[in-house]
Order: sequence, then structure tokens, then C-alpha cells
Amino acid sequence: MSITQEKKSELIGEFQAKSGDTGSPDVQIAVLTERINNLTEHLKTHKKDFHSRRGLLVMVGKRRRLLDYVKRKNEERYKDLIGRLGIRR
Repeated sequence: MSITQEKKSELIGEFQAKSGDTGSPDVQIAVLTERINNLTEHLKTHKKDFHSRRGLLVMVGKRRRLLDYVKRKNEERYKDLIGRLGIRR
């Protein structure tokens, strides 16, 4: 369900704005997207895991708020980000 440290480091390296950047919205959205994808796969096999389903909804809401923030600040960066992550909208 969670992501490995190697995968997280890879995502941070790919989406960071400058060296040492781990908290920018782009990085947070990328990490959340990976966690959402993993949890979605988990819920396909464990349909009655309602506690994890609630966690998934919380993560989706947080990602949505971060995406709205990025869109408000810089629409080009937003379009590039959702294209790179494969998020529809």
C-alpha cells in the first residue's frame, strides 16, 4: 500500500524544482498520486477494507486541493504536471 523509499526518492528527483526540494506542491502531488494508485490496486482485491477507502478519499481530496493551488498560481505548470502524471482533467 505504501511506496518504497527508492520510489519516493525517484519521484522527488523527477519533480523537484531545485536540489533539496521535497515539499513543493509538484513533489507532494507526485507522491500522493503514487500512493493513490497503490491504494486503488489494494482496494480492487480487498473490497471491504473501508478504513483504507476512507484514507484514499482523504488523499484524493488533499491532491485535489494541491492541484487547485498550482492551477491558481501557474496554469502552464498545472497542465504540464497533470500531463506528466497521467491525471485526467
